[in-house]
Amino acid sequence: MDIELRHLRSFVSVIDTGTFTDAGIELGISQTAVSRNVAALESILLVRLLHRTTRTVDLTPDGERVLRHARRALAVVGDLRQDAVAGLSTLRVGYAWSALGKHTPEFQRRWAEALPHHELRLTRINTPTAGLAEGTSDVVILRRLPDVANLDLVLIGTEKRYCAMAVGDPLAAKRTVTLAHVAAAPLAIDHRTGSTQLDLWPDAGQPRQTIPTTDVDDWLTVISSGKARGVTAQSTAHQYRRQGLTYRPIRDAAPVPVYAAWTRTDPPAILQDIIVLLAGLYR
Repeated sequence: MDIELRHLRSFVSVIDTGTFTDAGIELGISQTAVSRNVAALESILLVRLLHRTTRTVDLTPDGERVLRHARRALAVVGDLRQDAVAGLSTLRVGYAWSALGKHTPEFQRRWAEALPHHELRLTRINTPTAGLAEGTSDVVILRRLPDVANLDLVLIGTEKRYCAMAVGDPLAAKRTVTLAHVAAAPLAIDHRTGSTQLDLWPDAGQPRQTIPTTDVDDWLTVISSGKARGVTAQSTAHQYRRQGLTYRPIRDAAPVPVYAAWTRTDPPAILQDIIVLLAGLYR
């Protein structure tokens, strides 16, 4: 028996929705059909992909590896269909938090001029590699280096760091702030994909309390509620404006490096053109 797209779609949908029932609703098929497709995939691969209980569905170690390949395969098929219809080659540029901030519209304009036969698809993917490891991105924008092998990258620029705070925060009255100012309140921090970690501060000056968040939306919500402050790259301050939230530059913080990264064994054919475009924005 060969692996079919329905097997992969069912498997990925179970992970994304959390249950076989919800996967069936999303795919427009029965729960029984979803279960049958996943079981068929396990039978073909001769591995157990999921731990099933009455309430939860969790990936096995084999399932985690297969999931990356499944996402990559489905993304390739999706691109194939779109490329065939549009007559263009699609290049997927992923990012975890913000794309290129204030440079994003200019990047899109320059791309259309320099690479008219390649459609640009900018996608926010909340993983440490912004979709590279999962096979859903071709090139990614990173502001934090993941501990991942088979990754090549180049520094394309830097961005100032900003403090995000509620509009009622005492620091909102200042034009600029310091790291010491920021550390006087709890810090919202995303340990998985955020660009700022506690090592930005000296050991004796670190915030005494941190509030973990899971992505940029969660981070913004915690900060706008007044429960915490946050530190982020300038691109986030530009891209995410929210009622009840404001940003101030941090005058004594090291800048955030901005990298373009790609899979070492599978670089895009137009990689050098992309790097030139990206680096030109920050020059």
